[in-house]
Amino acid sequence: MSAFTETAFLKKLAELNSSQQSIQTLSLWLIHHRKHHASIVKTWLRELHGVPEPKKLTFMYLANDVIQNSKKKGPEYGKEYMNALPKAFTHIGETCSTEKLFGSLGRILNIWEERGVYDAKIIDDYRTRLNSKKGLGTTSATAGDEKRETKRKHEENKHRSKKTRPSPSRLEEKTSSSNVLEHNGDGDDSPYVPLGEPPEPEDLIKALISIENSASSDAVVRERIANLPPEISEVSCLSKLEDKEAAQNLAKQVNEAVELLNDYNSRLAAEMEERTKLAVMLRDFQAEQKELLAQAEKRLEESKKKKEKVLAVQKEIRDHLSNLPDLTQLPDVTGGLAPLPSAGDLFSIH
Repeated sequence: MSAFTETAFLKKLAELNSSQQSIQTLSLWLIHHRKHHASIVKTWLRELHGVPEPKKLTFMYLANDVIQNSKKKGPEYGKEYMNALPKAFTHIGETCSTEKLFGSLGRILNIWEERGVYDAKIIDDYRTRLNSKKGLGTTSATAGDEKRETKRKHEENKHRSKKTRPSPSRLEEKTSSSNVLEHNGDGDDSPYVPLGEPPEPEDLIKALISIENSASSDAVVRERIANLPPEISEVSCLSKLEDKEAAQNLAKQVNEAVELLNDYNSRLAAEMEERTKLAVMLRDFQAEQKELLAQAEKRLEESKKKKEKVLAVQKEIRDHLSNLPDLTQLPDVTGGLAPLPSAGDLFSIH
């Protein structure tokens, strides 16, 4: 990623829009440069005061994404934003008026409270600052209505996602680690489940190697299952039993086969869960690589344009030099005159 400078950050903030991709791309860049968290949050708060009302909401979406997605990397952003957010909510509460903005920020606060991003008392303080101008404060009715609405929409999204893909508990826990707000087609803002934090390459490699040694690739066990005698699965074989000893031997074979199959099925179930997790890791890793590739292509394009400008200047300089007169071909204009006196001649004392 490109190096951090305040100028670069200001440029990225100016280019930031409310789309999910724009917010997540800048969030990823900020998390990568988290050692500059103090300067980043200070600049974010300063610029928040100067942007139009719709973009203030985008700034808050960005802060939300950074706060929640940076938790695994370290607590720096969470602590730094905790000190800056009171001023941010106070500013928005005193200068803004649209219901859409207040409703969206109210849902962010509810999500933070549900997930324990900040302490409930801190979030109540944010809510009071946000609603101070409207005189709403932190009334339980208003806060409760917002929470119920957020929960309702979250359950609706969750229900829709279940229809299109499996959602094991661990997968939900991972993909629900952060939450920003996305514009729906009807103009409403509702929570969505964003991409999770991209895995480290080493973790991804370990997961891939683990899948290679999974149950479905265990040739030994698969061969044992394939070679199980037909007597243990065919009911018609029971009529062929001649004595008690034969029945006991068959019962022993059946019990051993059941134990083998139960163990193998458990391993297959675990493998399916691991493959689901791996699919999520690959999706997140691919998304990060696409973002990095897009940034690299953009920097490459900028470098090409700079190179073209440099080559154009070099050509101009060469053309200018080639048009200069050759001093060696100029006629002698001294006319045999005596040379000018040197500095020593001028200041020498006779």
